[in-house]
Amino acid sequence: MRPRTRVPRTRPVRLRTLLLTALAALAVLATVTVPEATGATPRAAAPAAWDTDLAAAAYAADPGAVTASGSENDGTRPGGAVDGSGTTRWSSNAADDAWIRIDLGATLRIDRVTLDWEAAYGNKYVLEVSKNGTDWQPFYTEDAGTGGSVTASTYPQEVTGRYVRMRGVQRATPYGYSLYAFAVYGGAPAPASTTRANLALHHPAYSNVYQHAGNTPAYVTDGGWPADLKADRSRWSSDWNADRWVSVDLGARSTIDTVDLYWEAAYAVDYELQVSDDNRTWRTVYRPSAAEAAARRADVKSPAEATGRHDTVQLPSPATGRYVRMLGKERRSFYNPAPATAQFGYSLYEFQVWGTGGSADAAYPALPGDQGGTYRTTFFDDFTGAGLDRSKWRVVRTGTEMGSVNGESQAYVDSTDNIRTANGNLVLTAKYCKGCTKAGGGTYDFTSGRIDTNTKFDFTYGKVSARMKLPVGDGFWPAFWMLGSNVDDPSVSWPASGETDIMENIGYGDWTSSALHGPGYSADGNIGAQQHYPDGGRADQWHTYAVEWTPKGMKFSVDDRVVQETTRNKLESTRGQWVFDHDQYVILNLALGGAYPAGWNKVTQPYWGLPQSSVDRMAQGGVQAEIDWVRVEQKGQPARQSTVRLAK
Repeated sequence: MRPRTRVPRTRPVRLRTLLLTALAALAVLATVTVPEATGATPRAAAPAAWDTDLAAAAYAADPGAVTASGSENDGTRPGGAVDGSGTTRWSSNAADDAWIRIDLGATLRIDRVTLDWEAAYGNKYVLEVSKNGTDWQPFYTEDAGTGGSVTASTYPQEVTGRYVRMRGVQRATPYGYSLYAFAVYGGAPAPASTTRANLALHHPAYSNVYQHAGNTPAYVTDGGWPADLKADRSRWSSDWNADRWVSVDLGARSTIDTVDLYWEAAYAVDYELQVSDDNRTWRTVYRPSAAEAAARRADVKSPAEATGRHDTVQLPSPATGRYVRMLGKERRSFYNPAPATAQFGYSLYEFQVWGTGGSADAAYPALPGDQGGTYRTTFFDDFTGAGLDRSKWRVVRTGTEMGSVNGESQAYVDSTDNIRTANGNLVLTAKYCKGCTKAGGGTYDFTSGRIDTNTKFDFTYGKVSARMKLPVGDGFWPAFWMLGSNVDDPSVSWPASGETDIMENIGYGDWTSSALHGPGYSADGNIGAQQHYPDGGRADQWHTYAVEWTPKGMKFSVDDRVVQETTRNKLESTRGQWVFDHDQYVILNLALGGAYPAGWNKVTQPYWGLPQSSVDRMAQGGVQAEIDWVRVEQKGQPARQSTVRLAK
């Protein structure tokens, strides 16, 4: 994945500039205005510049466009949050349900909202949109606010309306809610046209993978790009794979003659333009010639020197279709010869589709809702057999099913010395023997155990739990977790596969952690939380670790006490792509040392993250993780009779 900072927010321009912008906009009548159900008269909707703060422009055109439930005093009225000044602010009356509302003047597609909080911020609040000022639809819900600057992207939700508001639910301080800035970005979707036009403007856009919430596909239809084709603004960016695509829904079958692609420096050397009527079957209508691709391939510059390019593609003959996409075939290199690290993902500022047809009615599909039905057990193992039940579990070996990862010191092996059942428990044991184990081309001083349900039981959504007792000691790293079943597909790989860490412990007796990993929130940037055991509890006692995984989020718990809750809405709005709508499989393992323990204990010798005291303990024997049982419960799924037994 190409390392990038989050797309920075454009600060509101000063009032004089806003007034000039608004007056110029009002001088140009919109192609269509939308009457509101309340009878409010819509202002003429003119095209806004791609980086225009719509809230500030609405206020400049009509100060009455911004209202609130109340204000602390005359110096903190609603206009203070949208007047383009970084020093003025709106401060509400001291009530949890206070709100501030903006009338944008016409129904627009909202791409993102930025809130700049003063010290009196919202702990819980909701961002909502309305077409009529009466019926409100939430599109971002905050339940653990920390103030500061918050950018809530709307992708991949359908968020269209004339009115936008922040509605408070719970204040973080005794004072009212206080905002220095409330900025709104978006624009009017291109309507159906019988004359040649850019039919993609402010239309829904999609991709198979995007880098993070600041680089969603929505940016390729927002109408703008930085003049230098280099700045880190308003762009879609993929991960580091060649077969990535971005597409646009024109809303109706259209006749297309030209496509304009405004690339950042990480452009495609080779790609295909394709059209589709149903978003499933694609027809290629353009691909650069071999000579053109060779010329693009030869343009090798370092990232500091490289800039983007503008491709104007006039199709050999007009094409028809509702959907248009760019399918990447080869990424640009930035050094010659080019190591793998010299190629980033594709990065596209704008995707314009010129022709006739289209429709402003194109919309993002509704997000998945709650599942119906009741939970029932679909997988269970209480490890009461004489050995590991291999109809349920796969034994993972270093050098066969996996390679070395995370700088860990152990080799995973298939041995009863490391994986066995005893007294109704699964026991994963770490062993030390200097230079005794060869695996995957390496020599290891430690062995341990790892098992998973891959190919035995892969599933989507459910409650997943296990009762476990963990070893305590620096660098011991037991884990109970899940991986996306497509992780070994080279066109997907990690973190686009998704990873759900239900429980990880790195040797500390008083806490464990949970986490989610995906595009834009992986490795040290994961979405995670620590939990400390209450009442003197310890990791080397029996505890039940669980996650409830639904289409709307993840809820982690320890002994039925919720320790982390991450909603799909908040994850996609602020961090990156939700990649948890497909099968995952369960993993149990005991790792030794590596990146996560070393990041905390700072040990580098004799092994990374693993001190001599822990090595001595393994040499003496008895370093093990014990698992009493593992259970998966799902809604609307038949029970697997071969695996279900009575719980202990």
